[in-house]
Amino acid sequence: MSKTVLVATEKPFAKAAVDGIKKILDDAGYTLVLLESYTDKADLLKAVEGVDALIIRSDMVTEEVIAAGKNLKIVVRAGAGYDNVDCAAATKADVTVMNTPGQNSNAVAELAFGMMLNLARKNYSGKAGTELRGKTIGIHAYGNIGRIVAVIAKGFGMTVKAFDPFVDKSAIEADGVEAVDSIEALYSSCDYVSLHIPATAQTKKSINYDLLSKMKAGAALINTARKEVIDEDGLIKAMTERTDLLFGSDLTPDCLAELTDKAGDRVFVTAKKMGAQTAEANINAGLAAASQIVDFFEKGDAKFKVN
Repeated sequence: MSKTVLVATEKPFAKAAVDGIKKILDDAGYTLVLLESYTDKADLLKAVEGVDALIIRSDMVTEEVIAAGKNLKIVVRAGAGYDNVDCAAATKADVTVMNTPGQNSNAVAELAFGMMLNLARKNYSGKAGTELRGKTIGIHAYGNIGRIVAVIAKGFGMTVKAFDPFVDKSAIEADGVEAVDSIEALYSSCDYVSLHIPATAQTKKSINYDLLSKMKAGAALINTARKEVIDEDGLIKAMTERTDLLFGSDLTPDCLAELTDKAGDRVFVTAKKMGAQTAEANINAGLAAASQIVDFFEKGDAKFKVN
């Protein structure tokens, strides 16, 4: 039976991605409905009525949205993080939630190094900076992005360490990466720490003053994960007391004004979240989302279900 799939994106996919999504759905005999660049939640609530599936990017799928989608069976977040979806409400309504892990990973990993270079070269101000070669990088969470960060770091001639209690040490070490036993060991021994943990009840505000104060002299923390994992009061305190520490983020901290006032050019924050903002990642995530929906309905494939 034909299905209707809504692509609802406040920040639209690239045209090539939309064209690719349409082809995948057309080939399956499905109907595509587009809602792009909307500014009112009411538009989303109206559009989701009657559709069988929903593809989003950073759009908020609340309990209200799920309730409005009376025929909704699946929501796919085109990207890795899915904290913009109310998974509990989806589960209660028997709606499957999926993400598209790995599709944005290279884009995020490359951005992390862009921020490292920016900080190392003093924001390209003309002041003498430092090199990445010979430095040690610590990868906090060794998932899809972390593995790519390790590969790129080796290309820069860096020593690579990682901490991830959910990944077997032997798997990390098989990649030529040193697996450390604790977060403290990672942060205290690395010149750069690249943060890739999700925002969960356990991780929110876990990057705190005590941890940051243990970092090496001149060390830099790079956050391309979620802003909620950082204790911002602790970050300000550490950056104020330790005038050698550097911070780069792809997420705008709530405390940005105070942070830049106290730390100046030791802080670099992107103008907006840019981890997945490449043509390649945009297309890959959109196509993966469409394919996963077709496989879900046609084959019962729920491989990337997260709720």
